[in-house]
Amino acid sequence: MNSELVVDVQPKEISIALLEDGRLVEMNKEVREQVYAVGNIYYGRVKKIMPGLNAAFVDIGYGKDAFLHYLDLGSTFNTLYNYTLQAVSDKKRMPLMTKAKTFPDLEKNGMIGDVLKVGQELLVQVAKEPISTKGPRLTAEISIAGRYLVLIPFAEKVSVSSKINSEQERARLRQLVQSVKPKGYGVIVRTVAEDKKVAELDNELRVLVKRWEDSVAKLQKAPSVSLITEEIGRTIGIIRDLFNPTFDHIYVNEETVYQEIKDYIGLIAPESQKIVSLYNGELSIFDNYAITKQLKTGFGKTVSFKNGAYLIIEHTEALHVIDVNSGNRSKAGNDQEANAFEVNMAAAEEIAHQLRLRDMGGIVVIDFIDMHTAEHKQELYDRMRELMEHDRAKHNILPLSKFGLMQITRQRVRPVIDVDVTETCPVCHGKGKIQPSVLFTDELEHIISDYVEKFGSKIVLYVHPYVYAYITKGWLRTIKRQWQRKYGKIHIVPSQSLGFLDYKFYDRQHNELNLEETMQKA
Repeated sequence: MNSELVVDVQPKEISIALLEDGRLVEMNKEVREQVYAVGNIYYGRVKKIMPGLNAAFVDIGYGKDAFLHYLDLGSTFNTLYNYTLQAVSDKKRMPLMTKAKTFPDLEKNGMIGDVLKVGQELLVQVAKEPISTKGPRLTAEISIAGRYLVLIPFAEKVSVSSKINSEQERARLRQLVQSVKPKGYGVIVRTVAEDKKVAELDNELRVLVKRWEDSVAKLQKAPSVSLITEEIGRTIGIIRDLFNPTFDHIYVNEETVYQEIKDYIGLIAPESQKIVSLYNGELSIFDNYAITKQLKTGFGKTVSFKNGAYLIIEHTEALHVIDVNSGNRSKAGNDQEANAFEVNMAAAEEIAHQLRLRDMGGIVVIDFIDMHTAEHKQELYDRMRELMEHDRAKHNILPLSKFGLMQITRQRVRPVIDVDVTETCPVCHGKGKIQPSVLFTDELEHIISDYVEKFGSKIVLYVHPYVYAYITKGWLRTIKRQWQRKYGKIHIVPSQSLGFLDYKFYDRQHNELNLEETMQKA
């Protein structure tokens, strides 16, 4: 399989697209100012105890208090909490993990009020980002993730990923990690550690231990309710979780992020550093690698798939609902059962793709086309399980109910990816009437004149591909050449992300220009 990662860096967010054989399979968006990301470690303060929920609300500096359930305290909470108390009370000397006092594990059926009190300060980690109106969800079982290993202070136990099938390899990895693991730490061995040598695992273990020690050192100097350790950026995190030898290319359109990714690949797989490329083309990086079009067809309420059949996808606060429709397939044959089975099997493939693409989490209810044959229902269930095997998120699939509904629960740690594929007319702004479109280029020329007068001729104009085709039609007497002779060497670039009569101006450093805002500031 040919895997490629395309990273689009913009001033406010970073978009990361994973392609497999040219098909968009995962989409991630990282807001650059966002700080409440999964993996971040905070020193928080208990604001409220909720005995009925067996949980507490903790202030970590977010607008809404974060949620911490008793079961998320972790069995070693008492040991970790007393260690952090010792670290905070003596700011000149870091307590040694090897000499940390061990306290009894928490009871599984205990009550939150017996462990935490209002005003108590403790170390917590974000387990789920804020979703909708909810604050972040926390865990007090701190873990520090690497590429091959996950370090868990005070856990002591070594666990190996169940996705490593060979029992011999699992035993080898467990023994290797046990031999190099320092006292006071637990380790989870990840799937990608299969067949790795002890030196590689030992090197990463040292890095993870150093990150924990740096966190403790920062905790000693930090005020209450503060960020202690920030998880590595989403871009690096995705590469850490996804990267494997099948990756052929990683394309980035910004120098700083390109260098970060290249340095990280050089650290974990020096022989693959050459696959990281800096994109400098005039076209948008997503347009250049055919991602924009896939975004517009893959997102939205209606998604078409094979032979005219389509899905209708609705998102609610509590769950996601997917309705399978045969479309014009219903006219294709007389055998209704065979037709329904064929459409449902094709729909299962697209649904598995959509769950991963949109990162849909929580409860998903799928209304397949009714089938009467038990064998067909079982085949559809087996096919859905097979398609979901490659999904990294934890999930559970139930067989079709007697109403023809399939229920799926899928791990949710971030808000669902939502890309608005509709376009509001930039000319009429939804009113329904515009000036004659044949006059659009005349109006655009006046706007170009104003921008050149204010910013000079070194500007880049982005227009819809259809408009670009029109103004570049011909050879010597094109509209584009007329504008360039009149206003200088302005660049004109097609952009699939724009509406039909929409346009945007940028400078050569790809900073968007806005004449109205500039005039107001002046």
